Amino acid sequence: MGMKSDERLETIYQEVLKRNPGETEFHQAVREVLESLGPVLAKYPEFRERKIIERICEPERQIIFRVPWQDDKGEVHVNRGFRVQYNSALGPYKGGLRFHPSVYLGIIKFLGFEQIFKNALTGLPIGGGKGGSDFDPKGKSDNEIMRFCQSFMTELWRYIGEYTDVPAGDIGVGGREIGYMFGQYKRLTSKYEAGVLTGKGLDYGGSLVRTEATGYGATFFVQEMLRARGDEGFGGKTCVVSGSGNVAIYTVEKIHQLGGRVVACSDSNGFVLDEKGIDLELLKQLKEVERRRIRDYVEYRKHARYVEGGNIWSVPCQVAMPSATQNELNGKDAAQLVKNGCIAVGEGANMPTTPEGIRVFLEAKIAYGPGKAANAGGVATSALEMQQNACRDSWTFEYTEKRLAHIMKNIHQNCWDTAEEFGAKGNYVVGANIAGFIKVAKAMVAHGLI
Repeated sequence: MGMKSDERLETIYQEVLKRNPGETEFHQAVREVLESLGPVLAKYPEFRERKIIERICEPERQIIFRVPWQDDKGEVHVNRGFRVQYNSALGPYKGGLRFHPSVYLGIIKFLGFEQIFKNALTGLPIGGGKGGSDFDPKGKSDNEIMRFCQSFMTELWRYIGEYTDVPAGDIGVGGREIGYMFGQYKRLTSKYEAGVLTGKGLDYGGSLVRTEATGYGATFFVQEMLRARGDEGFGGKTCVVSGSGNVAIYTVEKIHQLGGRVVACSDSNGFVLDEKGIDLELLKQLKEVERRRIRDYVEYRKHARYVEGGNIWSVPCQVAMPSATQNELNGKDAAQLVKNGCIAVGEGANMPTTPEGIRVFLEAKIAYGPGKAANAGGVATSALEMQQNACRDSWTFEYTEKRLAHIMKNIHQNCWDTAEEFGAKGNYVVGANIAGFIKVAKAMVAHGLI
C-alpha cells in the first residue's frame, strides 16, 4: 500500500500508535486515510512542512466526564461520557453521539477522525467531532432514558453551541434521546438555540428528510457509482442491507423506491431472509415503534426465515449495503460477496469493512463506496437543518430531498475526479480520502499554526 513507500507517513502512523495505545479502531481509521496521502504530499509540499498530517491526527480537544443516573428502582449507575472535538478548520464541530456499551475513547476518536473528512466532502461549512457514552439504552424505560440524557447534557452543555459544536444522533441515539437532551440544554442555558442539536423532532426545529437522510444518501451514492459504470441503477437488483436501525430502514425504503429488492436485514442476534422482499412497514413497526428484535419479523411473515447468529453476507446479492456498525464485514465475507456476484457495496455505517475486506473489493474492481463518502448524506442533511434553524425556516420534504440528492451526486463526482487525478481511476477510497483531506488541509494552512 501507499504508506510503506513514504517513510514520513509510516513514521507519523507509528507515532499515532505510540501516543494512543490500545485504540484499535482509531488506528485503523488513521491508517486507512494515511495510506492514500503519499501523492498528496508530493503535490503539496507545504502540507509536509506545516506538519498538517501530524496536527490533523491529534484532536483539538477531548472531553471525558462522569454520568451518574438513577434507574426506575432507585439504583444508582455510573457511565462515562465523551466528546472529542476533533477539527474545526471548516466550521463548528459536527458529529453524532453514540450510546452503546462498546463505546470507549478509541471508538469516539475513530468516528471523529472519519467525520472530519466526511464533513469536508459534503462541501458544507462543518468541522469534525463525535461523542457518546458506554450507556446501553436497550431495555431501558423512557424515564430511565430521560434521566440519563439529562445527566449527560448537564455536563456536555458547557462545551457545545451552534457556533461551537453541534451534536446529533448515532447508534442508540434517535429522536427520543435528542428531544430529552435538547430540553435539558434549553433549561440549562435559558436559550432556545435550535441550531445546537440536529435530528430534532419536526415540532421543534427539526428538518424533514433528516430521519431518512443517511439511508437515502447512501442509496443515491450507490446509484451514482452504478451509473458511472454504465449500469442504469437499482432496477431489478437483489440487495442485502445489514442492520435494522435508522440507516438500514431508510436504505431499504429508497432501494425499493428505485426498483431494487432488499431480501435480508439483521440485528446483533441474527438476520432475516425474505425472498419476496423485506416488508418495510413491518420493519418500521417492529423497530421504530415497538423497539423489538429482528427475529420477531418471521411471526408476521411466515414465509421468511430467521437465522440466529447467522452471517448476512452469505446471502447472494448484487448490491450490499453494510449499515450496522464498524468492522461487521471482513475479508472472508467480502470474498463470499464477490463470489456470489456482488457488483456494488455502499457503506451506510462508519468503517463497516475491515482492511482485508476493502482490499478484496478493490482487487475485484467492484464499485466500493467507503462510508465517509457514501453515508455523508446524514450529516449533510444535519447541516441543512442548521441552515433552516439559522434563518428560522423549514423546508418541504421534496426540496430537502432534492438538495440531498444533489449533494450526494457532487460527492460522487468529487471522489471520482480526485481518484482519476491521482492515478487511481474508479477507486473511491483514494478519491474520498484525498478530496476530504485537501479541503481541510488548505483551511488549516490558511489559519496558521493553531
